[in-house]
Amino acid sequence: MHLLEDILVIDFSQFLSGPSASLTLADMGARVIKVEKPGTGDICRELYVSDVVIDGASSIFQAINRNKESYSADLKNAEDMAKIKGLLKHADVVIHNFRPGVMERLGLGYEEVKAMNPSVVYGSISGFGEEGPWKQLPGQDLLLQSLTGITQLNGKAGENPIPMGVSVIDILSGIHLSQGILSLLYQRTLSGEGGDVKVSMLESALDLQFEVLTCFYNDGNELPQRSSVNGGHPYVGAPYGIYQTADAWLALAMTDIVQLGRLTGCEALTKYVDRDEWFARRDEIKSLLARHLQKRSTAEWLQVLEPADVWCAEVLSYGQLRKQPAYTELDMEMVVKNSRGTRITTTRCPFKVDGLMLTSTIAAPLLGEHTAAIDKEFGLNQWQKQEAVVS
Repeated sequence: MHLLEDILVIDFSQFLSGPSASLTLADMGARVIKVEKPGTGDICRELYVSDVVIDGASSIFQAINRNKESYSADLKNAEDMAKIKGLLKHADVVIHNFRPGVMERLGLGYEEVKAMNPSVVYGSISGFGEEGPWKQLPGQDLLLQSLTGITQLNGKAGENPIPMGVSVIDILSGIHLSQGILSLLYQRTLSGEGGDVKVSMLESALDLQFEVLTCFYNDGNELPQRSSVNGGHPYVGAPYGIYQTADAWLALAMTDIVQLGRLTGCEALTKYVDRDEWFARRDEIKSLLARHLQKRSTAEWLQVLEPADVWCAEVLSYGQLRKQPAYTELDMEMVVKNSRGTRITTTRCPFKVDGLMLTSTIAAPLLGEHTAAIDKEFGLNQWQKQEAVVS
């Protein structure tokens, strides 16, 4: 589907946060031109988190930059900058995730771009906002998780702080930016005016925790206490957590402890009739349950618990997940192909519109792959000559 057909996005961002926003727009049909430094390109091309390298670029780069074009330009080179300014005259959306002040020093801040293109929608992501003592700190996912309390929520009491195993703040801030951009594009259809939307990873990390922070704000600033046994959520009582069974693992969410004791044959649990105890004595309860669940297999427990509508699930690996009918029914995987013919399996856009999936077949671009074609399409070489005459 081409929900954003005819929307041109000029994307200066690197790594994950900004590119995740432009990926959403590309999935919705926008044309995204990714501006990259000659020779090296987006640093994410070499951000290897594993030994998976595809056509000289990391698997992360390939995943987050599919369905985009690559335009090679040195923003510190006067001739390249003249072409960039010519290209920005045609942009509907501009995205970057440089530190505060960088684009302004280059002459590409919002006010400068707006002067060239009054209806532009300008979106930016910073690590810690435009002001404050942290504004120049690197906006890196692990650092944001650590500074905002997220690592104190995971694992068990007494363990070291534990970060999440995905770049959750990068991706979430990209989602927030795409939401802001879409709202301004809608505003533009009504008034003809664009606007400037700013997102910080710090604010996105705090918004992610609105549930637990609201509890903290209104509970005398009492810090959340992780469970010592089978930790899952510091603000949720027993049995919430993941338990070892005779052969694998079983996840249990919120449920009635007395009912759970009767269903599983764990009679010791049936004495906890006071619901307040399910939190106050959660470690005691979870210890009893943990020992009992090791007596039978995960499949056996599921056969008992699922028909009783107990919230539970098997703990699956990626390989096991891909074999599940519920996964295959989603048709979540798609294959994209680059100009060299390399085929890459990745995930599709997660939402549908009018029952239709938003898919694409185009892989991430080679560095500078579309520079010459874009120069010709928008007459940028001629625009560059005109700038040289004016200056």
